[in-house]
Amino acid sequence: MKIFNTLSRRKEEFVPIEPGKVKMYVCGPTVYNFIHIGNARPMIVFDTVRRYFEYKGYEVNYVSNFTDVDDKIIRKAIEEGVDAETISKRYIAECKKDMEMMNVKPATKNPQATQEIGGMIEMINTLIEKGHAYVAADGTVYFRTKSFKEYGKLSHKNLDDLQSGFREIKVTGEEGKEDPTDFVLWKPKKEGEPFWESPWCQGRPGWHIECSEMSKKYLGESIDIHGGGEDLIFPHHENEIAQSEACSCKEFSHYWMHNAFLNIDNRKMSKSLGNFFTVREIGEKYDLQVLRLFMLSAQYRSPLNFSADLMEASKNSLERIRTAAEHQADCLKAAKEGEMTAEEKQNQAAVEELVQKFETAMDDDFNTYNINADDAACAIAEALNAEKLAFLTDIEGVYKDPKDPESLISELHVQEARDLITNGNVGGGMIPKLQGCIDAIGNGVSRVHIMDGRIPHCLLLEIFTNKGIGTAILGENKEKFNHEDE
Repeated sequence: MKIFNTLSRRKEEFVPIEPGKVKMYVCGPTVYNFIHIGNARPMIVFDTVRRYFEYKGYEVNYVSNFTDVDDKIIRKAIEEGVDAETISKRYIAECKKDMEMMNVKPATKNPQATQEIGGMIEMINTLIEKGHAYVAADGTVYFRTKSFKEYGKLSHKNLDDLQSGFREIKVTGEEGKEDPTDFVLWKPKKEGEPFWESPWCQGRPGWHIECSEMSKKYLGESIDIHGGGEDLIFPHHENEIAQSEACSCKEFSHYWMHNAFLNIDNRKMSKSLGNFFTVREIGEKYDLQVLRLFMLSAQYRSPLNFSADLMEASKNSLERIRTAAEHQADCLKAAKEGEMTAEEKQNQAAVEELVQKFETAMDDDFNTYNINADDAACAIAEALNAEKLAFLTDIEGVYKDPKDPESLISELHVQEARDLITNGNVGGGMIPKLQGCIDAIGNGVSRVHIMDGRIPHCLLLEIFTNKGIGTAILGENKEKFNHEDE
């Protein structure tokens, strides 16, 4: 199994610290409101990674935190006239509801920052004693970035360049910094904010130290995988490495995994642009399993564009998967005990081939993009020796000319379908779909239908009327229905 390691910028063979076990930490959400679909992508991506490790037989210790002390939480509490704990408890509960609806497995441990303050204080003390941190006059504790020689190794940023990029004028409240790149480990309280006692002042921890301490407490000083969105690479994960390795003198994480951004209709998600959606809002329109399938429709390191059309396509794909799975379950119930027939052995081989294809893709940096509903539907139809296979998609069917909506083809023999691919009449996502149809017919399926799933009762209209509404692909020896004459 190979994983793309952000640290080395290459795919590396996965070798666990302890054979048969995986220690994995993923940065969780800041709980000040309902989670948005941008939060959902890393949740789904790394849940899938975890599930695949378990599928391969690994014992996975999966830790994902809740950041429950933060400026945004405090602002929300002030707006509502309640304390910060009330806000964080409310939205942790709502987040767990959304995760359950997305079929995200509960983590082995979901630590909360406010419950781990003591450990953070101890870690900060250790960093001070080792000369990696210092206390300013106002009680703020800073990490001394120059003390960690490998600072910038994850983000591949040079410390000198970072220093030159900072303004000469120090930000108000940072007068105690030795260097503009130093970052906060502990900060004094402000009026009306929650605070904890510490050797330096009444205050609260900086964001970065929270994850370092929670990872260390529940997984140990060295872990196998640390994951999160690519927006966390710098400064959050860079700072985690610096303070964790400066404290322990051990490699913090052997592999760093980061998912790419989610865009909305090819634009960055933003409340100001009016394209900001929570998972709860999407759940009012779709089964959240549709959202999960959509999130896995691209390899996790590739940017993903969210749109209504793509969600509809994912909805159709999910329906095909569920229908195929139901048929398979029915066939298994009806299966007779005893030695398999030659035909059943052939069908089993087809299914095993699909499983191998799945594992090959997933072993290559969890490449879910190569695993799709069409492949699964074709393989299952072949294994079941199905008479017909139907694809519900978001176009009318197959066209002689994709630019001409009047060129819809009602019926095709297999060779005609091959010619369309060879001659360049079809392209994009239609090529693997059409090839899957050809393969299905070649493996015993009599007839394959491609039709527009957005049309009500499309299956009935295609199968039980002469005219039909989509494209039917037939074996070479199958007679066309002469739709055009009706």
